Amino acid sequence: MASDEVLASLGVEGAAAAAHALSLPADAYGNDPQLEVMWAMRAYNHAEVYFNLISSVEPTFLKLTKLDDEIYRCFRESFPDLDIKRLNPDQLKSNEAKERWRPFCNRFEGLMEDFNYGTLLRLDAEKDYTEDNTIFATRIQFFAVEIGRNREGHNDFIYKSKSTKT
Repeated sequence: MASDEVLASLGVEGAAAAAHALSLPADAYGNDPQLEVMWAMRAYNHAEVYFNLISSVEPTFLKLTKLDDEIYRCFRESFPDLDIKRLNPDQLKSNEAKERWRPFCNRFEGLMEDFNYGTLLRLDAEKDYTEDNTIFATRIQFFAVEIGRNREGHNDFIYKSKSTKT
């Protein structure tokens, strides 16, 4: 069932309850499978909207947040040599990477809502979201990488390939 069908099946009250549940802090819950499904659907919906956006608007002109300039500056100061065109999962998930990312991510606590919220991130900028090309990252990592990809021209391939098909 598509995510929009699932949300529609909840009705207004159910959707409102789900939205409220997703806004509560993670430590308010155990490992509730229904909540995990809602988080996954929200992450998937975000990925789908973002991919449609970079497919239809030239990415170099996109502004994703009001903090784009600061995020990009801090990101490249912290990770000047990180190849964001094709990420290796270890660059985000290894113990060493987590230690390097933590100070960067924590800079945005209080500045960006849900800065540490789970989000889907493509590993290869020239490919769609697929099981093999997707990793779970924090929201601020997503913004850092995708703002960088937009500014450095790595998402242009997606836009050009989609715009030539229409």
